[in-house]
Amino acid sequence: MNPLTPQTLAHCDAHSASLTLADGGQFTVRVLEQSLVRVTHRAAGGYKEPRTWAIAPLAANQSGTADVAWQGRARDDAQGFTCPAARLAQDASVITLQTDSLKISIQRNPLKLTWHTAQGDFLAADRATSSYFASARTGAVRHYLQRDAREKYYGLGDKTGALNLHGRRLSTLALDALGYDPQRGDPLYKHWPFVLTRAASGAWYGIYYDTLATCTFDLGCEHDNYHDPYRYVDIDDGDLDYYFMAGATPAAVIAQFVRLIGGTALPPQWSLGFAQTAMGLADAPDAQAQMSAFIDHATAQNVPISAFHYGSGYSSRGKRRYVFTWNAEKFPDPKALNAKFKAHGMQIVANIKPCLLNDHPAYAAIQAQGGFVHTADGAPVTEQFWDGVGAHLDFTNPATIAWWQASLKAQVLDFGIDVGWNDNNEYAIMADDAQCAGFGAPMPMHRARPLHPLLMTRATYEAQKQYAPHETVFTVSRGGSPGIQRYAQTWSGDNHSNWDNLRWNIRTGLQMSLSGLFNIGHDVGGFAGAAPDAELLVRWVQACCLNPRMVMNSWNTDGTTTTPWLHPEVAVHTANAIKLRYQLMPYLWAQFQRAHAAHVPIIAPTFYHFPDDESCFDDCDAFMLGTDLLIAPVTQAGARNKSVYLPQCSAGWRDFYSNAPYAGGQTHTVDAPLGKLPLFVRGGATVAMAQ
Repeated sequence: MNPLTPQTLAHCDAHSASLTLADGGQFTVRVLEQSLVRVTHRAAGGYKEPRTWAIAPLAANQSGTADVAWQGRARDDAQGFTCPAARLAQDASVITLQTDSLKISIQRNPLKLTWHTAQGDFLAADRATSSYFASARTGAVRHYLQRDAREKYYGLGDKTGALNLHGRRLSTLALDALGYDPQRGDPLYKHWPFVLTRAASGAWYGIYYDTLATCTFDLGCEHDNYHDPYRYVDIDDGDLDYYFMAGATPAAVIAQFVRLIGGTALPPQWSLGFAQTAMGLADAPDAQAQMSAFIDHATAQNVPISAFHYGSGYSSRGKRRYVFTWNAEKFPDPKALNAKFKAHGMQIVANIKPCLLNDHPAYAAIQAQGGFVHTADGAPVTEQFWDGVGAHLDFTNPATIAWWQASLKAQVLDFGIDVGWNDNNEYAIMADDAQCAGFGAPMPMHRARPLHPLLMTRATYEAQKQYAPHETVFTVSRGGSPGIQRYAQTWSGDNHSNWDNLRWNIRTGLQMSLSGLFNIGHDVGGFAGAAPDAELLVRWVQACCLNPRMVMNSWNTDGTTTTPWLHPEVAVHTANAIKLRYQLMPYLWAQFQRAHAAHVPIIAPTFYHFPDDESCFDDCDAFMLGTDLLIAPVTQAGARNKSVYLPQCSAGWRDFYSNAPYAGGQTHTVDAPLGKLPLFVRGGATVAMAQ
């Protein structure tokens, strides 16, 4: 790799500064808002990624969502930004741009940016010895920043392990990660190149790298004797185009990022209820009979269930799955079954997949219209998918989008199903010569993989909106990149049924919240492996009953289906935890509305709301729902009490159940018998509850 070497000053004014590089490229710093600055490297031949699908800016006080054209947004389009004038100063070696919030110093040789708050507090700096590189051999670009051991790093989407990512090396290469290690596994399902940093000064900033190419973030794992401590991002054959945003609190930075990528969808209220699914039910030879019996049993158990999620078994023959088809042997009358679900108060969500096995009945027709990800000669790229070989649909081809939406209507929505659940959409295509249509400007798949789950979910979202224009749209997607939150709920994927997953999944959910993904959750009870025992099931239901998403989904090795009544001896405890969710539904709904209107997480680690309390940065299981409820799940087998740190708060805290007072700024050990989820209310708060 060669360093980017400035040669001449191409342009400089109160809005931007551009340097011409020795290789003919340009390096530009642009002021977009008082606390938002964009930095780009444009190679001599132009951008490799001339369009973006992530950037859809909302104004500072604008709620709701924004979007881009299906074909994307021109990378240098400044529409939607106020682009205020900064105070400009320059001499022979340094250019300074200062806004009301930020001061950016641009050192010309060697190229280095330094960031301070307008008050002079240090935020960040590029590595002094060399900071920007590009490789003519591999196409990679790299950005180095200096690193302070006191800094804390968060974000990057669905990452495992402790919240502070300092010291780890992580990738945005999305994969179908079934059975991942919940503490150390990487990568998972999302491409999410956003890092939130708490600087040593206590100030906060975020950097979003707007690229669809795979990124590797080294956050202090690597050390080189010839350089002071550093961190870096390596972008695999994409563009270096990053947005730097600063704020006094994590809330200020996260809100800026979410506004930058178009806000968060507000789902229908029914989607907040408890939902049930299991692959085994739809996979069974007598699936319709089993699912009908499930409805009867759920009714008899008196457990509130707002939705049922069909696994992909409705489309399977043996182990092979054929999207947008029904297996009539297993489902002789699916419309009648769906009507029964609705009669019992359950909305219906159906699993859909973006890959057609090579014997799918629509395969030849899709191939004829060039609807698959393909090689340069137009042949479909076929790779392993579930128990067969298939080709992935190309969602940058309008004909494919039209086929998808028509099929969704005919085979899902017309059958009485409400929602498409976009699954197995990581597009883990490895072929070097794979490409997609790119809406008339072909794109290599190594720079388009994360785009397809985004566009697949958008296609589903818009088809549902057209089908039921007066209904609030709700979709689900496992994969995605920034922008997916404009359309869908997501979750932490195919976890395992054990205590480690229970504990570490809590943190993965909070990490997604810190990344700007607010409508999130987990497969309650674990998806794969042995069925959870009675104690684990209770604790898992309690831990997730106040998450934004609460879906019990399983694929147990013993063939059982994980349900709230799986273990009769503890069914009262699981039912009570689910009922607690419904009891707190008005408060939970208010948090969804705030997420949509004000771009704030629904759940968050305690330091999000108490950033000045250093003890809140310690690793723990506790988290906040909104501003006023602190949840402290039990995550250890056999535990019947819980140690929980309650943040410093002038009015203190109160036990949700007994109203007993607890002082803030202290660790308390509280009783946590099997049937109790430790739950605390901020002193003086009013929590809306259902009657």
